[in-house]
Amino acid sequence: MRFKKFIKRMIITILIIVGTLVLTYMIFTNYYPSFGGDISKEQQVQFQKSNQYKNGKFNNTKPVPRKLDFSETMKLAYTFFTTKVPNGRPKEDLKVNKLDSTLVADYIGNTRLVWFGHSSFLLQVDGLNILIDPMLGKVPAPHPLLGANRFNKELPIEIEKLPQIDAVIFSHDHYDHLDYQSVLKIKNKTRQFFVPLGVGSHLEAWGVTSNKINELDWWQETKFETLTFACTPAQHFSGRKFNNSQSTLWSSWVIKSDNESIYFSGDSGYGPHFTEIGNTYGPFDIALMECGQYNERWSDIHMMPEETAQAGLDVKATKIMPIHWAGFKLALHEWTDPIKRVQEKAKELEIEVITPRIGEDIIIKDSINNYSNWWETL
Repeated sequence: MRFKKFIKRMIITILIIVGTLVLTYMIFTNYYPSFGGDISKEQQVQFQKSNQYKNGKFNNTKPVPRKLDFSETMKLAYTFFTTKVPNGRPKEDLKVNKLDSTLVADYIGNTRLVWFGHSSFLLQVDGLNILIDPMLGKVPAPHPLLGANRFNKELPIEIEKLPQIDAVIFSHDHYDHLDYQSVLKIKNKTRQFFVPLGVGSHLEAWGVTSNKINELDWWQETKFETLTFACTPAQHFSGRKFNNSQSTLWSSWVIKSDNESIYFSGDSGYGPHFTEIGNTYGPFDIALMECGQYNERWSDIHMMPEETAQAGLDVKATKIMPIHWAGFKLALHEWTDPIKRVQEKAKELEIEVITPRIGEDIIIKDSINNYSNWWETL
């Protein structure tokens, strides 16, 4: 009899704990603003026009990513949070090249990119200031306590000191690319936002007016001032909480001026879409190619470094710059593993790789690679 009472109490206790956790999660995700917005029924109807939208979700051309059951998800999470990775982070804070805010605002030189680490850039072209995936916050998570800090405490230029931003481009809605606090700081100084389908719902939830948001499907183009932006395929996924996975689209981007052509891969596994993009929009003066946060277990949504080099050839790039590394620890490899492996494969494939420091000028048409292997001293 006592044993039955004990079992009953234990079950009730477990149910209370589970119920409390579920309730806490629901309150947290519904009222904490960094989770962003939700897709409306009207938007879902509009998305039916997209070839990528089926059964209420966006899909890759290939049937990836593979859905994990609960036990697989828990096992992967346990492995990620308990595995100690030697050299998983730099031993010291990454030093960045600091930019003078006045010189940035008054810049009239050759088209250039400035890397902020990970996948974030400032592009200055034709007198325009363009931000690409400006995740300029400290932690790629909905709350500072839920993630580890970025590798560089300082930015090349603080968000508050940026000049007027003519356009912001986002590739998808994951936290290491679309950051709530960064959007709050740039929204009033930004003229227009360009995003894949559905991502605008997050921006609107954070106070960006709808007339400043331009949503595109794969293979759609739009003109902005002297530039052409093309939303192109990627092999990835989306979602900012458990119950809205695949509700918004993910993409890569092509940026063309009269004189330059730039490809930004966003996040992507390797696939035939790179060849399609190269055939449609190539050749490119530079391709900013994802190279980091990979693992064989999720190689369908994040390229291995050797695939990054091959993808650079596929899109017909004159040179590639590895991105999605030197910013955050989001995988189980050493922090320098991506750059070493992609350099080795690129040498074999005879494609040029550039390796600027964070904050260092990247002149698009520059034919001289004078960047050092700066990570080797850290």
